[in-house]
Amino acid sequence: MKTLLKLGPIGALLWVLMGCQSQNKTYDASGVFEAEEVIIPAEVSGIITQLHIEEGQLLKSGSIIGYIDSTQLYLKKRQLLAQLAGIDSKLPQIGVQTAAFQKQRLVLESQIQTLEVEKNRVQNMLKLEAATPQQFDEINGRLEALKRQLEVVRHQDLAQRSVLNTQTKGLLSEREPLLSQVQQIDDQLSKCTLRCPMEGTVLDQLIYANEMALPGKGIYKMADLSRLTLRAYITGDQLSGLKLNQKVQVWTDANKEDYDQHEGVVSWISSKAEFTPKTIQTKDERANMVYAIKIMVPNDGTLKIGMYGEVSFL
Repeated sequence: MKTLLKLGPIGALLWVLMGCQSQNKTYDASGVFEAEEVIIPAEVSGIITQLHIEEGQLLKSGSIIGYIDSTQLYLKKRQLLAQLAGIDSKLPQIGVQTAAFQKQRLVLESQIQTLEVEKNRVQNMLKLEAATPQQFDEINGRLEALKRQLEVVRHQDLAQRSVLNTQTKGLLSEREPLLSQVQQIDDQLSKCTLRCPMEGTVLDQLIYANEMALPGKGIYKMADLSRLTLRAYITGDQLSGLKLNQKVQVWTDANKEDYDQHEGVVSWISSKAEFTPKTIQTKDERANMVYAIKIMVPNDGTLKIGMYGEVSFL
């Protein structure tokens, strides 16, 4: 009353009218804010040794928030690596084990080359009657013997390499499954480091340090609260006047007397009518069937999941 007296008759009248207008603000639809809540599960089993999260905490994508005990996985990996080392020690050293044949071949090829030169020289001398046919036949015989020796060495080399290659393939076939197991363990070890898969706010912590984590069992629930979705309802008469990506005004209670205003965008319109939810008010209170819509609203920090909102179409 003191305030009205200070304002005077005209000011008091305006104040009353503004108050009535605020209280009787009209709207086209109403609904409740929601967010896409995601339950983040464990991917491996084990005791959670560390967990650094709190409800309401904002997490960045990729941030490390805890660890699952990985002792048994490390021990299993060491065992597999030891088995791999044992197999590697048995792998044939083909180059080393066939080096003797290579050396023999080089010696024989050098001797053959020398005798080829000597054969040509004696053959020329034979034409000049400076050498005898017996000398030529002797050199030719020695040359043929060396060539036969070279062929034997080549066959021995190929046979030895074939045996060693067979041994190598057999050992490598034992090695491949072990390598796959090591890769599987490395993947499990990486999952023992708990990383946040998305940016968002922790809504609910479902498990705590020193408790057992199981694959698929939720650790915490989170959601991206930078934008909330207002799920509202419109009547069939309003459906034709609303379109996707249309901008709308959203109102929420700031206190008992004032409203906060937000700008939103229509992101989804249902194609099927449904019975009007009991907790929702529509512009036409007599409407039995309504269409659900979703409005994306940037969150300045004042919007909360479950908060009631009213919509005015622009």
